[in-house]
Amino acid sequence: MSVDMKLERSAPQFITHEPLLHMTNISKRYGDVVALDHVGAKVYPGEVLGIVGESGSGKSTLLRMMNLQELPDQGTYHLDIETEKPNLFDMDRYARLQLRSRHIGIVYQNPHQGLLMKHTSSGNVAERLLIAGERSFANLRAKASDALDASEFPLERMDAPPIELSGGMQQRVQLAKAIALEPALLLLDEPTTGLDVSVQALVLDTLKRLQQDRKITMVIVSHDLGVIRTMADRVMVMRRGQVVEQGLVDQVFQDPQHAYTQQLVHAKL
Repeated sequence: MSVDMKLERSAPQFITHEPLLHMTNISKRYGDVVALDHVGAKVYPGEVLGIVGESGSGKSTLLRMMNLQELPDQGTYHLDIETEKPNLFDMDRYARLQLRSRHIGIVYQNPHQGLLMKHTSSGNVAERLLIAGERSFANLRAKASDALDASEFPLERMDAPPIELSGGMQQRVQLAKAIALEPALLLLDEPTTGLDVSVQALVLDTLKRLQQDRKITMVIVSHDLGVIRTMADRVMVMRRGQVVEQGLVDQVFQDPQHAYTQQLVHAKL
């Protein structure tokens, strides 16, 4: 048995269908720096995949590619959302933008990347609804309210701009904006970094409830193993642009096989 086979643990027994997200052979270089080296990933409908690794491991680069913000030097990316499943990297820029806008939601570590900080919170959510063609002010208002409420945002503050809100509330606005169109895939880039421990717990509780209630397929990138253990079904461990270990969260964290994973787990204990 090869080393790679040993380091990929069994998938959950309930996974019998096709993956929603399937990436293969993803490689990316920035000059002499190898960001990703023949990386693959699968995420099944309703599953939460966690990606962990130190800074520079390639996890955030991979997430940007899942969000079609960046193209690899080589590789394929398929989403099982339509009958035809083209390589999304081969689509033109406009088609990628439309697909990302309608089918992929993202919550950034820094809310300034995902929000217009001086617009109202409801207006930020409505901006995403406009992409789907909604033009009725009453409908925009009602749907934005529903998304904010689902994200456990206090509706009495829906007209407050994010710049006036706490970090935790800003993340809830981002989350509401991300789920407003009920995307097939929700991406989370270090969503609790920089928040107080108590606020982190509240944000994770909201994410967990949304995932359970709506069966949202998620990919969450974090350097915090506690976040991954709380949220994810499976985990990918990345180092220097490669996946060094992957499998069920409990299996990988309780019995890590790769020396780097062992180092991460023991450092957390």
